Amino acid sequence: MSSYMRQILDIDLSSGKVRVYRPDEKILKMFIGGKGLGAKVLIDNLKAGVDPLSPDNILILATGPLTGTPAPTSGRFVVVTKSPLTGIFTDCHVGGYTGPEIKKAGYDAIVVRGRATHPVYIWVDDESVEIKDASNIWGLTVSKAVDKVRELTDPKAHVGVIGPAGERLVKYACIVFDKEEERNGIAARGGPGAVMGSKNLKAIAIKGSHKVEVAEPEGFRKAVLEAIKSINENTFIPFRRRFGTAYWVKPMNEHAIIPSLNFQRGSLEGAERLYADYMRSTIVVKDITCSNCIIACSKLSKVVVDGSEVYVRGPEYETIALLGTNNGIKDIVDVARAVYLCNELGLDAISTGNVIGWVMECFERGILTYRECDGLNIRFGDPVVQRELIRRIAFREGWLGNLLAEGVARASKVVGRGSEKFAMHVKGLEIPGYDPRSSNGMALAYATADRGACHQRAWTTRAEIEGRIPRFSIEGKARFVKELQDERAAAFSLVICDFAPIPVVDMLNNATGFEYTLDEYLKCGERIWNLIRVFNVREGISRKDDTLPPRIFEDPLPDEAAKNVVLTKEDFNKMLEEYYVLRGWDSNGIPTEKKLYELGLEDLIHHLKTLTPAFNP
Repeated sequence: MSSYMRQILDIDLSSGKVRVYRPDEKILKMFIGGKGLGAKVLIDNLKAGVDPLSPDNILILATGPLTGTPAPTSGRFVVVTKSPLTGIFTDCHVGGYTGPEIKKAGYDAIVVRGRATHPVYIWVDDESVEIKDASNIWGLTVSKAVDKVRELTDPKAHVGVIGPAGERLVKYACIVFDKEEERNGIAARGGPGAVMGSKNLKAIAIKGSHKVEVAEPEGFRKAVLEAIKSINENTFIPFRRRFGTAYWVKPMNEHAIIPSLNFQRGSLEGAERLYADYMRSTIVVKDITCSNCIIACSKLSKVVVDGSEVYVRGPEYETIALLGTNNGIKDIVDVARAVYLCNELGLDAISTGNVIGWVMECFERGILTYRECDGLNIRFGDPVVQRELIRRIAFREGWLGNLLAEGVARASKVVGRGSEKFAMHVKGLEIPGYDPRSSNGMALAYATADRGACHQRAWTTRAEIEGRIPRFSIEGKARFVKELQDERAAAFSLVICDFAPIPVVDMLNNATGFEYTLDEYLKCGERIWNLIRVFNVREGISRKDDTLPPRIFEDPLPDEAAKNVVLTKEDFNKMLEEYYVLRGWDSNGIPTEKKLYELGLEDLIHHLKTLTPAFNP
């Protein structure tokens, strides 16, 4: 007995065939679950160079060994696919209540492949799996689609849907699981919603009745109590409970780390109405929580959009940064309205805010004209224009909407005229809410993250502003980032929350019956990180791609709190070289055969023999 269900559900939309197979126990031991299992399934099923929007790509919903157990913050799962935005690996970590439902339905993972001939949805009810017509659901916004699917399946089903953006293959379309007021979860970064749309798949509904067991119930109970104690004794948890991630808006603005005016600054004057205390007192109506979580960091807010009161989760720090300060928007109500539209239409709010910031700067610099912008005056600080751009992107309306729907990397190449310099992305994925000139660890974290610019793989910022590591320095950053990436890769395979300050190895061992030491657990994270690097290298990624936009190296931040600093390419390259050495990769960022053998990944060496051309957005 263990917490694994030991079944993977594989659904082929092209043939209509459904099969269930058992994952090898050795694979589970090596890759844990969640992120690791998803990455292993992806590389084993995809040939190099596959078009992410072709039927050959697969979409994976993967749980971990702690998902659905009493372990705190374990209500999560992972969506893994090849990204249509970047052309490389992407994984999205989803909260809410859907993850445990996948386990209760009897599966460690669900794999979707192929392409239906017409719009469909999938209905998973324990062992019963059906592919059903979705012609009357196609075209609906997210909340209406969730309601309709439940009408057709079960009122208690957990439902993942795409909106109009996913149907139109917007490259950063998301998948939304359940509704805002229920504490929905969103798989957003890298465009998994576009992959789902390319398969003519509008929704996946899941309902289960199985129990998730553990190998050693008494040992697991004690390990869970220890984890709960760790959470309750953590001095930062009360702030997280009261304010959620929005807590960080004020300190990041004061330290000149929050992107403003498309990363031209690291702070925004007059941004007090974006701060967490103001948000809490004006639009938050209640605290909401994911499955089996005692932190309750998520907030449910209420705002008026187009004359109607609507609920929106958050806004979270990242969306306040990218749809707020980055675009000169200074009121949390306007940010919440923008987030609501992104969620209802099915867009990654981080990428959307980043792309809009780029086009605002293009317009203000005269690079794009009023006529080219389809009759819009696109200026920083205009929330009405921001909402209109969100709508046009989701529906690919007009030349501009269609252009921005491709992401900032492709859009800047089409426009040219110097706009590439301030297209803020890494490997095609738009940069989130921390300026690396003011948080040097994030420079290396963004450049080396496995899915492109990502703050979750190694969040160095808090350690830097608290003085645990030097902020405006490259000293010690390579080791810090590498160790964080390995630890997070393991934690995201369990799957537990970013915000859980808990001991995990005892829970993992008592849940699965395995006998990991802490070092072996962390070695799993390193193994997973290297497997994904092999996947990305075979798609053309190398040292040339482990870099940052020109603005980061050339334009000093003007903010007083950032001391007018700029990160030089020389310093950045020193960090990167040290990082490669610590990783056991060669000078071009490619894992060596020695490192792959050390990690038990020698079966991946053949992937590096024939490399495909690099992604060219």
